Amino acid sequence: MVSGPHFFDDKDIFEIYWNRRKRPDNPNDVIEKPIMLELVDNVKYMDILELGCGGGDFGDLLLSMGCQSYTGIDASQRMIERAGKTLESPRATVVHGNFTAYDFVPAQYHLIISRLTLHYVAQLDDLFVRLKSALKPEGRFVFSVEHPVLTANNMATEKLDVFRDVWTVDNYFKSGRREVNWMGKTVIKYHRTLEEYIQLFMQTGYKLVTLRESKPLPQNFSNPHEYERRLRVPLYLFFVLESV
Repeated sequence: MVSGPHFFDDKDIFEIYWNRRKRPDNPNDVIEKPIMLELVDNVKYMDILELGCGGGDFGDLLLSMGCQSYTGIDASQRMIERAGKTLESPRATVVHGNFTAYDFVPAQYHLIISRLTLHYVAQLDDLFVRLKSALKPEGRFVFSVEHPVLTANNMATEKLDVFRDVWTVDNYFKSGRREVNWMGKTVIKYHRTLEEYIQLFMQTGYKLVTLRESKPLPQNFSNPHEYERRLRVPLYLFFVLESV
């Protein structure tokens, strides 16, 4: 089993992943990314932290949008090496480490973002408390996760990489660890219901500002059939939080 923060340090997985990201109409780029950009909105003069920065592509975009500084953290050495080549700006910093154990500086960031990483984390309570302390007054925390209708199932025996027309939701109210077959490996994810996410925000001192689901927009797709297919089930869930 290859799982955990160092999943992408496997050379084959790393190459497969980036080849997939080059596919036309891949959901990361035509569904998740446009919604995240809409939610982060105007980032001019902001100090930004990204949890699980990957190859640094989103950070590079935020810098081009005028943010004051960008810090990306990722546990994968291969991802950090790629991010270091992508982010050549003196306003950018990349850190090799596990963000769940990172020692955040208090009141340092206007905006903290995380894209499709938090469903890999077993316990979020302590992390959310520490992230809250890292936000400046009126700072925001914007993140996406896989939608709970997808994370509900144990799918270690299913192949997620094939096209499907029927989706099954099962074990929705049984929270916790799930084993999923992805890119030929078994990875560990953690299922939380929508109610549990919202309870988490309340318990750790956040105000929920916005909740979004991943409804696709036709103008983002080159293939109209792929657009219609993506209307069948929500892939992602998005939250905008403020500390209170």
